[in-house]
Amino acid sequence: MNQIFNYLKKYQLKRDSNFFTSTNFSDVVEKKFAELIKIANPETPTKVLISEPKPTEFIASFIAAVAAGCQVFLCNPNWGKLEWEQVLKLVQPDIIFGNLVNYKFLGDSLEKTSRLPRDNSSKKTLSNKQNLIMIPTGGSSGKIKFAIHTWETLISSVTGFQEYFQVEQINSFCVLPLYHVSGLMQFMRSFTTGGNLIILPSYKEIFDKTEWNINPNEKFISLVPTQLQNLLQNVDIANWLSNFQTVLLGGSAAWEELFDAARKYQIKLAPTYGMTETASQVATLKPEDFFAGNNSNGQVLPHAKIIVQSESGEILGQNQIGNINIQANSLMLGYYPNIFNNFESLATDDLGFFDSQGYLKIVGRSSQKIITGGENVFPAEVEAAILATGLVTDVCVIGLPDKYWGEVVTAVYFGNNFEVSKEKLLSAIDGKLSKFKQPKYWVRVESLPRNSQGKINRELLKEIAIQRIIALRARE
Repeated sequence: MNQIFNYLKKYQLKRDSNFFTSTNFSDVVEKKFAELIKIANPETPTKVLISEPKPTEFIASFIAAVAAGCQVFLCNPNWGKLEWEQVLKLVQPDIIFGNLVNYKFLGDSLEKTSRLPRDNSSKKTLSNKQNLIMIPTGGSSGKIKFAIHTWETLISSVTGFQEYFQVEQINSFCVLPLYHVSGLMQFMRSFTTGGNLIILPSYKEIFDKTEWNINPNEKFISLVPTQLQNLLQNVDIANWLSNFQTVLLGGSAAWEELFDAARKYQIKLAPTYGMTETASQVATLKPEDFFAGNNSNGQVLPHAKIIVQSESGEILGQNQIGNINIQANSLMLGYYPNIFNNFESLATDDLGFFDSQGYLKIVGRSSQKIITGGENVFPAEVEAAILATGLVTDVCVIGLPDKYWGEVVTAVYFGNNFEVSKEKLLSAIDGKLSKFKQPKYWVRVESLPRNSQGKINRELLKEIAIQRIIALRARE
């Protein structure tokens, strides 16, 4: 607790042109801390849900809950009824910070939760551990899970980042949600190194940058590829981005045309590889390597180790694609409420390889790999090529069963223009992808089924695609 409040004394937080002094901010933290101490039970850790839409309130709640030794659950204020019901049943919280209690549609759910008998099995599984930090994540099923972290695992990630980039203070410009690991770790880096943190509730506010005066020099900003693509459409903003110390890029696969555009504007891009389970990045490409033409996911950070293995567990050599296995001091303890005993490594679903210079390249996911006519197709590569055309806003590539080919490559997309046709899309990617990688079916939808973490429910998407294709054949 003393360590966290010591960090707080050095902490600075800016939102637009407003400055919150550490004294005023500390008052908010201490008030929340006192509230938690009053209900604390030494035998059973207090479970705290944080669902604050305002960044300063979210951070104040987080600091207070961690300092009070609570089990902290980070939540998306914009979750819908079904998601909240799932979380409330799983967690059975003691206190909620945020406007969740004002959601009328959750009145019954909250009342039912308060009447539920406490699930003691989870307490046994967690051994009444305190200071656990649960960060939401979700798989292709759309079901919300919480990766269990501690202050120590998050600090390990900060230390690895700090050593890799050789910086003492880490200044962050955050436009990603704080309940997500990508936003939370930007706060953690600045908070624990005495750096400066600037927060915008949405990256779209960057387009209104004339309304606030912020110098991006000596600051890190994190973006996902689609955000970077949108920002680069504006020349002034692209030039402004080039002033950042580093632009971290993660969340999904980027594409060559996006890299070329970033180099054109001399943006110090750093493509990354990491996940909620590893407390963000475990591999990152440095900007100087990016400018030299390297399009990989970079080298492994000091706090981590990555091994590429065959399906049988054999360690593979250079340029051999295999399954990614991660060992790191920042690894989660498990998925709530289950802590993994002797959890030393994480076998991921990701496929990749190391080149001769030790740079990691992620090529896709094992579970999403499509085998068509005996050829392997990685959806991420096809999606990147389609997005690079600029003809679609969102796309997901899946494999559908086929008697002749085994699977057929299928693109489900949302187009920028209603008139975008299959023929136009195929023409745009022709020559960029081998014929066997080009989608046979193109399914236009109004939106893709994504959960609150932005991950696609691939099973539901397959059902939608099959129904649309059947309907299309019936009309032919």
